[in-house]
Amino acid sequence: MIDLSALPRMLSAQDWPAAERLLRRAAKAKGAPAAVYYNLAKVLEAQGKLAQRETWLRRALALDPRHAAAWFELGRVLLDDACLREAEGAFTHALRLDPADREARGLLLRLRLRLCDWAGATEALDGLPDTPQTRAARYRIAAETGQPTEGLRDTLLSDAQARPEALKALTRVARGSLPLRLPDLS
Repeated sequence: MIDLSALPRMLSAQDWPAAERLLRRAAKAKGAPAAVYYNLAKVLEAQGKLAQRETWLRRALALDPRHAAAWFELGRVLLDDACLREAEGAFTHALRLDPADREARGLLLRLRLRLCDWAGATEALDGLPDTPQTRAARYRIAAETGQPTEGLRDTLLSDAQARPEALKALTRVARGSLPLRLPDLS
């Protein structure tokens, strides 16, 4: 096994080329752990070498299929490559392993909204805090599935700070009818 004791120093100094060289040597060593492949993918990302990330993340997952962070990062890679169904599977796997991962849950929500998977988007909303984005998602899901939206719409529009997010959600599902009178908040 290669001595990786210098890696934290390289990472904190953002010496990506040196970290990459060290991790590539470690990846060639027999018995390299999944963390080596995962960290190599992250170092490559930091350098803008995006095309190589998927290979190293898949190697990490082949060694440790329970590596939640690697599943999350693979989901991001697949999302960047517009492989939406595969990205959804990766984020779902990451959440099975780490149900408290709000970032994975948020990306899964946005992805399922994009795929018009309303039931899946509703499921992804569970466990996310009440924010302008989650309120907009709830409104959109209700509108797209024919559920009552008036109360959700009023809640969206009542927060002046969140109006841009609210108007985006309202516009997406308007079907030719957008409320043009906004509540007076003064």
